[in-house]
Amino acid sequence: MDRLFDNCGLDQLTVRGDDRGSLVAIEGLQDVPFQIARIYYIFGTGPGVERGFHAHKALHQFAVCVSGSCTIVLDNGQERRSVRLDRPDRGLHIGPMIWREMLDFKPSTVLLVLASAKYDEADYIRDLDEFHARVRQEHL
Repeated sequence: MDRLFDNCGLDQLTVRGDDRGSLVAIEGLQDVPFQIARIYYIFGTGPGVERGFHAHKALHQFAVCVSGSCTIVLDNGQERRSVRLDRPDRGLHIGPMIWREMLDFKPSTVLLVLASAKYDEADYIRDLDEFHARVRQEHL
């Protein structure tokens, strides 16, 4: 794993295939560091549309751009980093308390996201100032 932060990094996924094509299988607790409870994908994002703008208190996510590309800006409360997802054999693990912004979606982009828990609005932090305040409080 190429670490970006303590609980965030890029993983190379194993590609299997032959002359018929390629296949990537992702298994919970093997290819991702959590049990998979929810799967969703983002598609049809228009030009210039930005998404995300939140952090999760406890949720782990693993994002793979299975088609097209997008940029994910990550913020751990002390530092911001950008990651370009543009290959179906690279996944981004985003642990809890990482702010994320998704932008620069190319046409036909499909972003697959595996999550460690079902949707829970109470797990979201949707205000960047609140997120930074929580991070500062955790580091006291």
